[in-house]
This record gives sequence, C-alpha cells and structure tokens, in this order.
Amino acid sequence: MQISAKADYAMRALLVLAAAPEGASVKGQTIAETQDMPAKFVENTLGDLKRSGLVQSQRGSSGGYRLGRPAHLITVADVVRAVDGPLAEVRGRRPETVSYEGAAENLQQVWIAARASLRAVLEHVTLAQIVNNELPATITEIVDTPDAWKVH
Repeated sequence: MQISAKADYAMRALLVLAAAPEGASVKGQTIAETQDMPAKFVENTLGDLKRSGLVQSQRGSSGGYRLGRPAHLITVADVVRAVDGPLAEVRGRRPETVSYEGAAENLQQVWIAARASLRAVLEHVTLAQIVNNELPATITEIVDTPDAWKVH
C-alpha cells in the first residue's frame, strides 16, 4: 500500500483536531505549524475533508476547523477514502470488477485478499484510539510481531 502525502497530512490534521478540547476550533495554520506541514497543503487537504463531512469549518476571528463527527466514529479508512478514493484499486478499477484468464486467472483473489487485509486494519482503528493510545489488540499484536518492522 502506498500511503500518499495527502493521506498522511489528512490523518495528522484530523488527529490534531481529535486532540483539541471538544467543540474547539483549530486554525489550519496552527495545524500546519504543530505538525510541521506546509500550510497551503494543509488548507487544501482540510477542504477535501470538509467536502467529505469529516471536518467542519467556522469563519471569523475565533474560526477554524473541528471534527465533523466524534473522533471515535472516524476510522483511518474514512480518511484515506476521503482524500485518495478506494483503499485498493487495480489499474483504476475496483478489484471485484477485474478478471483474468490463463495463468493469471486467480490473481483477482489476491487483490481481493489484499483489500480485505487493508480493511481489517484501517476500518478498525479510529482517531480517538490513536490519540488516546488505545489501539485495538489486533493491531498491537500485528505491530508487536518482529517481522512487521522488517523491510522486505
């Protein structure tokens, strides 16, 4: 899986919002500064997140951004889909829509399994869990496996 800069920045911006006091707005510039990210890129990313309903914005001197729904209801998968589209695609198509013949006949099953594996992680981790250091046991078990940290 290639994690785009946009998905990484979106996650970091949303985690800043998730860590803010409930109902508080945070300026895009503040998010950019606290996470050492380019302000213009953050503002553009926050615009995408606003269009997807993951953030709300408020204008004015006390304005800024806040989560569009509670942090415990926003998964990593929601964020990735909001800024990058589907979790897994094959040449721009969903894995269930591709088909192969001959020696590659079973390749579609591999792509479907890869997507399911991504979902098993990204759809089960929320912003609140990350901010509160309460990752699900299934995730910590994967991370605690020595092979998870090895480059292949």
